[in-house]
Amino acid sequence: MKKIFPDAKAALEGLTFDGMTVMSGGFGLCGIPENLIMALRDTGVKDITVISNNAGVDDFGLGFLLQTRQIKKMISSYVGENKEFERQFLAGELELEFNPQGTLAERCRAGGAGIPGFYTKTGVGTVIAEGKEHKDFNGETYILETGLAADLSIVKAWKADEQGNLIFRKTARNFNPMMATAGKITVVEVEEIVPLGSMDPDCIHTPGIFVQRIIKGEHEKRIEQRTIRERETA
Repeated sequence: MKKIFPDAKAALEGLTFDGMTVMSGGFGLCGIPENLIMALRDTGVKDITVISNNAGVDDFGLGFLLQTRQIKKMISSYVGENKEFERQFLAGELELEFNPQGTLAERCRAGGAGIPGFYTKTGVGTVIAEGKEHKDFNGETYILETGLAADLSIVKAWKADEQGNLIFRKTARNFNPMMATAGKITVVEVEEIVPLGSMDPDCIHTPGIFVQRIIKGEHEKRIEQRTIRERETA
């Protein structure tokens, strides 16, 4: 199977439809599939449910899909950097399913592993637990969380070979690996495509069996919050 596509637009061709569910990797602005997000915006697809740790910022990442009102629902753990998200949510224009961050990561991992649900102590006794099944194990109470899967996963990796074996770099290895396993179709953008056999098998984070399409992108790598110290003078 030929997995390498010339650009993000071509890589998404034939994969999008209104009402679809999309997993989008990254943490803050680190490791986000910025080229694929823009290409998704340009398809005009509507009423998307997006599973992502966060919602980007107003003028970057998933913030672009919020600007165009293409997102119907977010399943996230942190959304505090996006004022347009806040405005839409408070106005009742956007649905939100909040998750503790570790729970969200495990829900994605479980979905990719074919696990329909799991029990966790996180959220017991809070609004997170409302309406969920409770069960006691060894005298402790747990709540049932369900695995997550998506019609499409868009992820960012550092390197890929022609078969889609992936290596992630440092902090970008956050939600991307588990989301890559949980999509019916997974499209990956990378910084470098290397020849098959050139990557140490022990260093591969995601096997190519989970990846259907690959593009090489140009990446801005924007810093979400820049804090600097004033220069000291003598």
